[in-house]
Amino acid sequence: MTPAVSIIIPTFRRPERAIEAARSALAQVCDATFEVVLVDNDPAGSALAPLRALNDYRVAVVHKPRAGVANARNAGLRAAKGGTIAFLDDDELAPAGWLAELKRVQAAHDADVVFGPVRTKLATRPRDHEAFFEAFFARAPEHAEGKIGTFYGCGCSLIRRAALPAAEPFSTERNEIGGEDDLLFQTMQAGGASFAWAPKAFVWETPEPSRVTLAYTLRRAFAYGQGPATKAWTGPKRDLSAIAFWMAIGAGQMVVYGVVAGGCFLGKTSGRAFAYRRFVEGVGKLLWFPVIKQRFYGASKLTRAERAAAEKAIAAA
Repeated sequence: MTPAVSIIIPTFRRPERAIEAARSALAQVCDATFEVVLVDNDPAGSALAPLRALNDYRVAVVHKPRAGVANARNAGLRAAKGGTIAFLDDDELAPAGWLAELKRVQAAHDADVVFGPVRTKLATRPRDHEAFFEAFFARAPEHAEGKIGTFYGCGCSLIRRAALPAAEPFSTERNEIGGEDDLLFQTMQAGGASFAWAPKAFVWETPEPSRVTLAYTLRRAFAYGQGPATKAWTGPKRDLSAIAFWMAIGAGQMVVYGVVAGGCFLGKTSGRAFAYRRFVEGVGKLLWFPVIKQRFYGASKLTRAERAAAEKAIAAA
């Protein structure tokens, strides 16, 4: 039987987390038939054996050796059989009613894409900045259920496949820097796609401890700050006035939160990380240029030798 929904989980060198995410997906209580498509994006295929060991007829395991977040998502779509696509990140855990609630909201509001909240579950309590980290990894806008005029990331989303603009809709130019989902939803919105919010369809984000640091989160904050101007630059029609607006906002944010962050640092206040984030996001708004994009994914995570070996293996395949 062809599944109605395909839950796609891309992973890169995190097989244990991908297995936990897959198990939460397989435990969904939903009237719709579904499959789970796991995409191992490590050129070496390090997750293939552990993922195949799940041994469930509803699971499809795909190897996409050319590293890159867009490559992995496109590979998942190629393998998916469902007319509706759900995305779950490999560090997210879905409660049993997650998929059913996404489906309910999609049907109730005839939405092309439905997004849900993300709640943070830290593996261990950090020594400092616990409230900041919990807020940073969460997605909790105060939308009521129904249509919304904005969009969020792929993790914890449900997409009507027929609404996608192409068979491989994620831009490979975003393989290393991310934002491939933002670009897709921006394109879909410009084409008239409708978005909805499902406040009860939440997932748990379980960030790995190496990411629960100020160094990592502030790098991400810089990238988030670059987002608005980047959207104006890469949109269907380049909007230079919007870019100028966001750069001005960034300059003001740098000045105001630079003072606040400096005072918080000197005073060692408990909420200082929130001020650091706002300052760094301001820097990102001002310095949004593509040449200084942060690289979090794909080939940027491989050594030179690994990249060479991967290209050789792909060429020989």
